[in-house]
Amino acid sequence: MSQPDRFALNGRVAVVTGASSGIGRAMAGFLAAAGARVVLVARRLEALERAAQAIAHTGGSAACVSVDLGAPELADDLAQTLSAPFGNAHILVNAAGINLREPIDDITRQSWLATLDLNLATPFFLARALVPGMRAAQYGRIINIASLQSERAFPNGLPYGASKGGVAQLTRAMAEAWSRDGIMANAIAPGFFPTELTAPVFNDPTTEQWAASQTTIGRNGEMEDLAGPTIFLASPASQYVTGQVLYVDGGFTAT
Repeated sequence: MSQPDRFALNGRVAVVTGASSGIGRAMAGFLAAAGARVVLVARRLEALERAAQAIAHTGGSAACVSVDLGAPELADDLAQTLSAPFGNAHILVNAAGINLREPIDDITRQSWLATLDLNLATPFFLARALVPGMRAAQYGRIINIASLQSERAFPNGLPYGASKGGVAQLTRAMAEAWSRDGIMANAIAPGFFPTELTAPVFNDPTTEQWAASQTTIGRNGEMEDLAGPTIFLASPASQYVTGQVLYVDGGFTAT
């Protein structure tokens, strides 16, 4: 008798926020390639549609939901919209986020709350809204996106760092609350990958080389480096892994 593929996601539904670009879009593609039907969530509809077309081109299945995720109080209503294309979600990837890179003296209450709402509050309230469906299926995987700044401080990043430090603890608290229901909560903390958020790094050759030099591997991240961690944490193979922050950073935080 053949053994089941512990990394297959056939029959699973994944919701990915921040799926119009960058890490969110890449992770959505990895999940679709592993067999999941993916609901792509972000503000920019045209970018979402391009991402969905790319998934369809490789034989995957994706639907688009255009919404501003900066209002976490709307999560309960949003959960119903997200279940419409394929049914209740089994997998949630919280990849939407912002980093305004403001000097500390320029931070306003408005910019502080905008960062904390999108990066920290929305992942919690959206996950809580989707948990009943996961609980009913006796299968759930929540993958939050943490950061190097979950552990380290960088210039002009105080609200972002505070939010990402919170994501690490949020992940542990989610695991404590929901793991007994078969819902595993983990986080991926990427190093430097080329995205819209990291454009200031990759647009400056000196800064880009500095980031690469901080790793033990000697290079910055490439999107494909996230494929294995994403599929593992979304799949049955991670059934005894919960409350963890996995640094996919080329050894940046190892030294």
